[in-house]
Amino acid sequence: MGCSVCTYLECALQRRHGEYVTACSETFRRVSSELAAYNLVEMERARSELKVHRSECISAIAAAVLQRSLIPAA
Repeated sequence: MGCSVCTYLECALQRRHGEYVTACSETFRRVSSELAAYNLVEMERARSELKVHRSECISAIAAAVLQRSLIPAA
């Protein structure tokens, strides 16, 4: 069972990452390094929001515990 907030925040992070990559492209970078910097900040903000939510989200915590239990011991 997935959390709708996790899904939303993951999509937001992917979108922000795409915007950052676009802003870093040669064409955009010549026009405005400020745009690239802004998009980097927004991408990191989205990453932070997702990380904070996952630390509190029961679904994300349960998935992490399940994943760890499926990894064979070395």
